[in-house]
Amino acid sequence: QVQLVESGGGLVQAGGSLRLSCAASGSIVSIDAMGWYRQVPGEQREFVADITSGSSTRYLDSVKGRFTISRDNAKKTVYLQMNSLKPEDTAVYYCKLEYRKRTTYGPESSDYWGQGTQVTVSS
Repeated sequence: QVQLVESGGGLVQAGGSLRLSCAASGSIVSIDAMGWYRQVPGEQREFVADITSGSSTRYLDSVKGRFTISRDNAKKTVYLQMNSLKPEDTAVYYCKLEYRKRTTYGPESSDYWGQGTQVTVSS
């Protein structure tokens, strides 16, 4: 079993900052990547940022320069520092874990989603 514990969401005024955290635990052999996605009601979930085990990062164009993703490998935790927040950043933010799990046949790739944390940016 894998668990993801997300924290850090909330209500902030435009221009403000929030820091999201996502801690993984459980039956994890290794982590390939951790990332953040977001979803607005009635719309598809969209990619925001991710970071690989080698610390390569990718960002949605609209958050580049404002959001920074980082990870603590020892704690199996990923962070998303969100600065200069805009009302259009309002969404439920989901953590995604890409990892390898133990199976009878050896390690196998899998992914797991957190339950989401609400971020609301008021104008």
